[in-house]
Amino acid sequence: MAKVEAPVTKNEYYDVTFEDLTHDGAGVAKIDGFPIFVANGLPGEKAKIKVIKIKKGYGYGRLIELYERSPDRVDAPCPIYKQCGGCQLQHLSYEGQLKAKHKHVKEVLARIGKIENVIVHPVLGMSNPWRYRNKAQVPVGEREGGLVAGFYQQRSHQIINMDACLIQQTMNDVVVQTVKNICEKYGIQAYNEETHKGVLRHIMARYGLVTNEVMVVLITRTDDLPYKKKIISEIIENVPNVKSIIQNINPQRTNVIMGDETKVLWGAEYIHDYIGDIQFAISARSFYQVNPEQTKVLYEKALEYAELTGEETVIDAYCGIGTISLFLAKKAKKVYGVEIVPEAIEDAKRNAKLNGIDNAEFAVGEAEVVIPNWYKQGIQADCIVVDPPRKGCDEALLQTIIAMKPKRVVYVSCNPATLARDLRILEDGGYQTLEVQPVDMFPHTNHVECVAQIVLKKEAGKN
Repeated sequence: MAKVEAPVTKNEYYDVTFEDLTHDGAGVAKIDGFPIFVANGLPGEKAKIKVIKIKKGYGYGRLIELYERSPDRVDAPCPIYKQCGGCQLQHLSYEGQLKAKHKHVKEVLARIGKIENVIVHPVLGMSNPWRYRNKAQVPVGEREGGLVAGFYQQRSHQIINMDACLIQQTMNDVVVQTVKNICEKYGIQAYNEETHKGVLRHIMARYGLVTNEVMVVLITRTDDLPYKKKIISEIIENVPNVKSIIQNINPQRTNVIMGDETKVLWGAEYIHDYIGDIQFAISARSFYQVNPEQTKVLYEKALEYAELTGEETVIDAYCGIGTISLFLAKKAKKVYGVEIVPEAIEDAKRNAKLNGIDNAEFAVGEAEVVIPNWYKQGIQADCIVVDPPRKGCDEALLQTIIAMKPKRVVYVSCNPATLARDLRILEDGGYQTLEVQPVDMFPHTNHVECVAQIVLKKEAGKN
C-alpha cells in the first residue's frame, strides 16, 4: 500500500484558520484536511504557523503571527504562562473556557458513547476562578548556586522558577518561598535526578481554606536532613498558622513525588478543613480535593442526582477518604464505601468518627471484588455512586452494577472520554443517562469534571 504523504512540510510556514480546540487546549487548524495542533491558537483566529513535527495523520505547529484575534482571547496574567506546563487556557476568557468545556463534553459523549439525546447542562464555573488550589507540590532544583522552586517547563524537566502561582492559594506561595529561602540559608542541596544526589526533592504545602491551618511537607531523598532543628524553628517562626511540619523520604530514582516513609517533625499529623458542614482530617498523603469550593458544588449535584429520602442503602465505589460517602450518609439510611488504598480507608473511618456519622461502613479492596461479595451477603444497593480515576470504571465493576440493578447510578467523572465509554456500557446493560452536569474544578486548565444521573430504564419514566 502506498504511503500517503502529508500535505505539509516540516519547518515550512502556512497561513491557517483555527477551527477548534483539542481536549488539552491546543488550536486545531486543517491544511487540505490534515489536522495541525498549535498551542495558544483559538477557534476563528487567522494566523501564520510553522510546522514543527509531522506524525501519521496529524502534525504539530508553532504560532508565529496572529492576523485576526478571537474576541475571546485575553492576555494571560501569569508572567510564566507560556513556559510553565501547569495551565493551558489562560489566553482564553473564562466565559470562553466554560463554553469550550461544555462543547467538549457534548462532543465526547456523542462520539465515544453514542449518547446524543442526553441533557448536558452549561458548566458550573467559579465566580472568582483564581487562587483556588489548596495544595502545592513544587520540585526544587539548583541554578548558579541557589535553590529554585517552580513547575516544570512543558514537555521537559527544566524547572521554571516562580514567586507566585495564580491558581494556588496565596498561602501556598508563602510556604514554598519561605521554605525555599530557609533551606537555601542552611545550604540544603536540591536533589539532582541525573546524579541521584542532593537532599531536597519537593516542597509541599497544604492549606485548610475554612480553618486556615497549614501543613508543610519536605520531601527528601535522604533520611538525614541537615540543620533539621533550625529549619523547623524558622518555619514555625515564619509561616503563619502552621500546624504540621512533615518529612517524607523518597530514596528512589523515580518521578513519583512521595516515598513510603513519612514522619512528623513538629506539630500534628493532620490539618483540618471543611467541605460544606463536613470536617476532614488531611494528612500529608491524603487524597483531598484541591478545590474545596467547587467540590461542594460537585458533591451537592451528586447528592441531588441520588434522590435520597433517608430509606436507601448506597454504595460508594472508589470512596477515597470518604468525601462523597459522608455527604451521602447525611441523607441515606446506610452507606458502604470501598477503596483500594488502605490509608484512605483509615482516613475515611477517622472522618466519619470526626463528624459523628455512624451509618457509614468502609472496606479496603477492589470495588469489583468487594461489591459482589456484599451482594452475596444480601446487601442490595438502591443507589451506587462511582468516582473513578481518569481511566474510568473497571469493566468488572460495570458488569456488577448491571447485575445488581440498583435503581440509580451517580457517576462522578474527571475524564469525559472514559465517562462516555462507561455510560455506553451501562446503557447497553439496561440503564438510561438522564442528564450530565459539568463542573469546572480546575479553571485555566483543560480539565473538566462531570456528574451523570443514570437510572434503570424501567425507572426512567417515573420522574
